[in-house]
Amino acid sequence: MVIRTMKKMRQLSTGPGHCAPVHVVLGGLLACAAIAPVTAQAPPPAAAPGPSSVPVPDELQLSKMVWSTLVAIDHANLAGNYSVLRDLSAPGFQINNDAARLGQIFASLRAQNIDLSNALLLTPSFIRTPALVKPDILRLQGYFGLRPTAIEFDLHYQWVQGRWRLFGVSINPVPLARVQPAGAKLPPR
Repeated sequence: MVIRTMKKMRQLSTGPGHCAPVHVVLGGLLACAAIAPVTAQAPPPAAAPGPSSVPVPDELQLSKMVWSTLVAIDHANLAGNYSVLRDLSAPGFQINNDAARLGQIFASLRAQNIDLSNALLLTPSFIRTPALVKPDILRLQGYFGLRPTAIEFDLHYQWVQGRWRLFGVSINPVPLARVQPAGAKLPPR
């Protein structure tokens, strides 16, 4: 096809500069040939994730999210300062909860002297499969089977700027028998 095009261009071209169209075509072909090997060796561009696609964390990441949230709350309870917990959270959580309000929310947990850091000794048990409840909101429900008082949690995380950030939290100390299914083995002492 290129040869036919060049022949037609020669037939149509007369007078000075009749080779110019051929040089343009040949120059274009050479430019394409020079680029082709580089393009062939480069990996194909990765498909950019759409704005609504968020990674669903694996089991280890889910555990780390729960552990870090409980430790942040435990540290806030010990220090009486909830500003770091608030700053690590999603923007919507920050808007709805200033540090003073968080102090009020966790006052009963603080008064019961519940050591949330003990949760680091166990893997969280999920009572429901972690799931996206909205395109950018992940819900984690479960408990840590500590004795004599288990820690029940219901956490929401929002995907913000490439990471999961706390969006909603409910933590309740409950008797282990209440959260552990009948017939389940108790954790070792």
